[in-house]
Amino acid sequence: MKYLNLDQNPGNRVIVTVIGPDRVGIIAGVTGIMAENNVNILDISQTIMQEFLVMVLIGDMGKSTTDLLELKDRLNAKGTALGIRIDAQHEDAFKFMHRL
Repeated sequence: MKYLNLDQNPGNRVIVTVIGPDRVGIIAGVTGIMAENNVNILDISQTIMQEFLVMVLIGDMGKSTTDLLELKDRLNAKGTALGIRIDAQHEDAFKFMHRL
């Protein structure tokens, strides 16, 4: 069994979080934005908590056609259109904010 090495591009990773009422098209909308901007999805986890979708995605921006601020703006616009909250942070900022 082959395991994904998430340390392959540690300086280029982005953490995307998605929270909102579950509905058709959320995962397609978020992953579509990632694909349009050449962000490789390294890992994705999603669950439904009662009627809410909660998703965390790790992406590699090493070959991205945009920078993190533009990606955040595009994801935010998609979130507004879908009626959900989408946030993107550089992995270092995410780790700093969630340290014990």
